[in-house]
Amino acid sequence: MKEKPMCIICAWRATCQKQFSLKAGQKCPDFVRDVTVKIEEEEEKEEEIQEKDK
Repeated sequence: MKEKPMCIICAWRATCQKQFSLKAGQKCPDFVRDVTVKIEEEEEKEEEIQEKDK
């Protein structure tokens, strides 16, 4: 699954000057996904791994 570049998961969101100013469909050239923000699929995989390790 490919994630959409959204301000809410961008690594630069705290210092971004153009946050939420792009129109629908535009791609921000500065977008970098914040790896500390996990998506549900990643969380489920981690939980499965932890269960197997017990």
